[in-house]
Amino acid sequence: MKNKTVSIHIVTYNSADDILECLAAVLAQDYPIEQVVVVDNASADGSAEKVKAFYSQLNTSSDANRPRLSLVENMANFGFAPAHNQAISITNTDYVLVLNPDLTLAPDYVSRLVARMEVNPEIGSATGKLLLKADPQLVDSTGLWMNRARRAFDRGAGEPSANWQESGPVFGVSGAAAVYSRRMIDDISVDGEFFDGDFFAYKEDVDVAWRAQLLGWQGYYDAEAIGYHERGWKTSGRNSKPMFIRRISYINRYKMIYKNERARTVLKTLAVSLPYEIAAHGYMLLKEPKLIMAWRSFFSQISALKKKRKYIQTRAATQREEL
Repeated sequence: MKNKTVSIHIVTYNSADDILECLAAVLAQDYPIEQVVVVDNASADGSAEKVKAFYSQLNTSSDANRPRLSLVENMANFGFAPAHNQAISITNTDYVLVLNPDLTLAPDYVSRLVARMEVNPEIGSATGKLLLKADPQLVDSTGLWMNRARRAFDRGAGEPSANWQESGPVFGVSGAAAVYSRRMIDDISVDGEFFDGDFFAYKEDVDVAWRAQLLGWQGYYDAEAIGYHERGWKTSGRNSKPMFIRRISYINRYKMIYKNERARTVLKTLAVSLPYEIAAHGYMLLKEPKLIMAWRSFFSQISALKKKRKYIQTRAATQREEL
């Protein structure tokens, strides 16, 4: 039987320190990769030049099984979500691995996840055990979970790797190293977008996970598929991030809730989340009042959000009726 096709998509933005190690691990996969797409968001550190040099070296290789390599150079930083949508639009493989440039995969990462997804066609997304590169005994992510207040977290983050040996279903998968089936991508895309382009970056993977679950798709965690994540922003601290980024991360949660929360659970979610919202916004007004300007983005996009919500909720209602 012919192997299912796989493409690997990487978005770079000033990723020169990491991209070559990432690409080397991609080429070392024991599963045939049809295409590798790197989308560079106008990096100023020579990321695109490093990728070109890597490609040039590869083109001198006589290995007929090497993947096709494509580099897309954007003239501005379009953001993580829109750039990955670009990559998805120029490939047609059965599976897509969305990969961060600061993540290094074990050689069997792709083969394990594709095998698992082929066994159960209802699995639309899968991840392995992502470990902290600085301390591989600790977990970076084993998937996503979301509490009743609609706050999303990486499962197992900071915990010993030994605590996460059991594979199984998850709410969703981190976009750092996520395998998505093309069937799911096509099924849950809204107006041709898999990731919501209005998110720019942050929580776009949670948004996809929630939408996928509403539309009947499963996420899966395979404890034997291993990746190593640099995750530098976690150790650098919240205050080191530009206000622009903090606003995006903050408001995307509310965009996600607006689109995906079912009408019959709105009041229950509000009741559960109210103590957190009061505390978080009290802190914000005292310590980070400039964050409140993020609501401009929400209200400027309200028409698009309403349209997306209507599509998602109508599809979800139809899905529930069919079940």
